[in-house]
Amino acid sequence: MMNQLGKDRKTEITDRLRSEIDKVVASYLDRGVAELVPGVLFIDEVHMLDLECFAYLNRALEGNLAPIVVFATNRGITNIRGTDIPSPHGIPVDMLDRLLIIRTNPYNQEEIAEIVKIRAETEGVNIDDDAVELLAEIGARSSLRYTCQLLAPASVLAEGGEVDRERVEEADCLFLDAKSSARRLLQNNTGFLI
Repeated sequence: MMNQLGKDRKTEITDRLRSEIDKVVASYLDRGVAELVPGVLFIDEVHMLDLECFAYLNRALEGNLAPIVVFATNRGITNIRGTDIPSPHGIPVDMLDRLLIIRTNPYNQEEIAEIVKIRAETEGVNIDDDAVELLAEIGARSSLRYTCQLLAPASVLAEGGEVDRERVEEADCLFLDAKSSARRLLQNNTGFLI
């Protein structure tokens, strides 16, 4: 709504207002007028949250209207952000106790090839089977993310044509994946290879 001066009218959502809304929703649920369908909250890179965020999430997850929460991270034992406290996945132990942890395994070369085909189709990249095979090999030694990122420069090098093995090799020579970059830095700084 606009008031007379042309500014939006904003109302602060207070604890009292939240409480009143919760009462109305609870009464609807009790009378069978409404059904509660929890939402899903997906938090990627959950290790980037600090203690304050985890405290807020802990409190929110205790409510009746709590969503299903999915955390994703690729960290092992790491410090909780903003602290010197090491914890699995960078998540406080009291939060870990509330989670079901799903074990994941790295993709094999065949699975990477299928993902590359789907990604190429989604991005409108015309790619031949030899190029997909090479990208799958690259993905097996580096990462799926790096492999998918190579599609764009390989496509540019193909100048709108079909991406072939040669274009993928050329793109791979132009860029480094994280592991290769770390090896190079270590070698240049210390003279040792990992």
